[in-house]
Amino acid sequence: MNLKESLLRGIYAYGFEKPSAIQQRAIIPCIKGYDVIAQAQSGTGKAATFAISILQQLEIDLKETQAIVLAPTRELAQQIQKVILALGDYMRATCHACIGGTNVRNEMQKLQAEAPHIVVGTPGRVFDMLNRRYLSPKWIKMFVLDEADEMLSRGFKDQIYEIFQKLSTNIQVVLLSATMPMDVLEVTKKFM
Repeated sequence: MNLKESLLRGIYAYGFEKPSAIQQRAIIPCIKGYDVIAQAQSGTGKAATFAISILQQLEIDLKETQAIVLAPTRELAQQIQKVILALGDYMRATCHACIGGTNVRNEMQKLQAEAPHIVVGTPGRVFDMLNRRYLSPKWIKMFVLDEADEMLSRGFKDQIYEIFQKLSTNIQVVLLSATMPMDVLEVTKKFM
């Protein structure tokens, strides 16, 4: 896969030895910058798939947000953040969980003090931070929708569209979902 040495160290330290089926099929297209739609059940390594892809493409010396990952729940966003930080440990990658249920003022201060390389969050809070301009879309290269079916079933469709409108027109979109109902396919037509 020709991954960065520091990323490989993080992958091995995390305990990965062999890529799962989803990782074998999706990591390389993601790293190459293609829009990707991947369907896999929970626990198959989807988070590591996009985490490795984001970390491989990251410009570490650029202290700007370069990727946004949306998740349907705070718990999943925090779990994804832990995976990204563990895999990116030897790279000095920064990742911030932008989630509801936390103090908005603290969130704004953290984002203003230093932009994290990666923001993982719930649609409502990420949209709020973009709207208030505490999260800049200028350098964002990858937009990941994790558990897209779950996000849409929770009524986040409009917020996802509003976030997408604020991002660059040539942004890479990675959509992961356990199922592919019509509303998920409709989203792919709009974004990809």
